[in-house]
Amino acid sequence: MSGCPFAGNNYLFNFSKLSLEDGKDDKSQEGINKASKGGLVYGSYLQLNKILNAQELQSEKKGKRIHDEHLFIVTHQAYELWFKQILWELDSVRVIFQNGHVRDERNMLKVITRMNRISMILKLLVEQFSVLETMTALDFFDFRYHLSPASGFQSLQFRLLENKIGVPQSLRVPYNRRHYRDNFKGQDYELLLKSEQEPTLLQLVEAWLERTPGLDAEGFDFWGQFEVNVLKGLEEEFALVQAKPESEEKDDLLSEFQKQKDVLLSLFDEKRHEHLLSKGERRLSYKALKGALMIYFYREEPRFQVPFQLLTSLMDIDVLMTKWRYNHVCMVHRMIGSKAGTGGSSGYQYLRSTVSDRYKVFVDLFNLSTFLVPRHWVPKMNPTIHKFLYTAEYCDSSYFSSDDSD
Repeated sequence: MSGCPFAGNNYLFNFSKLSLEDGKDDKSQEGINKASKGGLVYGSYLQLNKILNAQELQSEKKGKRIHDEHLFIVTHQAYELWFKQILWELDSVRVIFQNGHVRDERNMLKVITRMNRISMILKLLVEQFSVLETMTALDFFDFRYHLSPASGFQSLQFRLLENKIGVPQSLRVPYNRRHYRDNFKGQDYELLLKSEQEPTLLQLVEAWLERTPGLDAEGFDFWGQFEVNVLKGLEEEFALVQAKPESEEKDDLLSEFQKQKDVLLSLFDEKRHEHLLSKGERRLSYKALKGALMIYFYREEPRFQVPFQLLTSLMDIDVLMTKWRYNHVCMVHRMIGSKAGTGGSSGYQYLRSTVSDRYKVFVDLFNLSTFLVPRHWVPKMNPTIHKFLYTAEYCDSSYFSSDDSD
């Protein structure tokens, strides 16, 4: 038997059913066109007339329209719209923390959702550079001189985002040897100053971590028990190494052990922590650091699963902000080389200096991995402690607050 296996009538599709002439039994056409009756429609709701007519090409105004300037404008406008959404989500999270509603687990889930949304937006913004990079350096050069003295540094929303998350003012890279705020005037300047005076996300998370149940000596006393276990564990490890026969391998093991010991014991040196805090090498208070480490160790406990998700999302945001800066640096280097920026900065050199831990807000959370220890060194919880951890926060009257967290 030869020919098409679908030639039989059983396999033929009746294309006459696609005809628009006989629509009596067409369920897809049973709707009602409500828009024909007037009222709010898509374009007016989104104010598309304003948005889609907001691309004013400077090259066109100067008499010679450059095609790729349109892409440049649209891409940056898209960035600013997403910055606005990030600030919207971030402000709502800060309000939840400030009002104490974060003690309600229902609101914690809301916080996690919004922080994850910020991460998703930042991922999109990191990838968006690839669209802009379809423009070559020569394409950009054709209209770049029309942009001066405008500069991406003048993005008010990005500076607000840095402030509200918690970039330390003392660690900011000066802009042409001046404070970053000096590049803004009027209302923009006032908004930046106000954002510097408000509680940052870092400060609010710090206060939340300091309330981690189980830290106080009257309760579980996690820190006290943990220090005892670490000292005991180090003694056991030292004994194992010492029992080995003299060799070059033993010398290496002793050297590695001493390094590990110094790192772990430094964790219990509060004065050293305060010194690092004063230098800007740490961001969280000593008690907040204890709370964060406790959440890390007990992340599989139901009581700490949501807090662990929050700490993870905070690191995700730091990582994505760093990736965004790095992609921005690479794109600028590709487009203008070592030329000065249109706003007057050193361009690539200035941007490169901002890709460092000084702009990483939750750097302490990344460094927690330095202090991870074998699981059997972590203090065990008995049923009484489990009960204590679950009631320590929930007995707070704010947990039963009926106020709207938004």
